Parts: sequence; C-alpha cells; structure tokens
Amino acid sequence: MPRFLKSAYRKEPITSFIVIVGAVDAVIGGVDQSWSLLTFGVAMVGIAIALRWWQQQQHEVEPQPQKAQRYLPASSPRTALPTLSASKHNPRQ
Repeated sequence: MPRFLKSAYRKEPITSFIVIVGAVDAVIGGVDQSWSLLTFGVAMVGIAIALRWWQQQQHEVEPQPQKAQRYLPASSPRTALPTLSASKHNPRQ
C-alpha cells in the first residue's frame, strides 16, 4: 500500500473507510453491471469526500489561542540587587 494512503488512513480512518467501501461497491457494481450498486458506491465516495471537506472547514473555524498576557515588561532593566551582609551586629545599638 502506498505511503500516502497509509498516512491518509491514519489521519482520517472513518472517512477513509467509507471511501474504500464505496470504491469497492462501485467496482463490483461496474463489473457486474449492477447500476444500483455502482450508484450506491459512487454516492458513498461522494459522501465521504463531502464529510472530509466539512471536517476540514470545521478545523479552520476554531478560534486561535490567545497569547499569554504578561504583567511584567518583556525586557526589564538589568540593575544589580543590593548585597546583604550576614554580620552579627544589633541594629538597635
């Protein structure tokens, strides 16, 4: 089986299954000259393509996630922090 068919089947298994069933029905109907089976198969393939198109349209409509709101500026000035000493003196004296 070609690679693009495998990847399409993995991405959309339901739609791909409907296309396969419709195509098999269409081939059997065409070989046996059963016009009703051929029509049913072609209709199934058409429905699967329409379903796939509809699903693709639904994915495009989804809202884009908003950017994170920052409360601090993106670039802050790099000032040195004061150093604290650990001396043991009493500040009250």
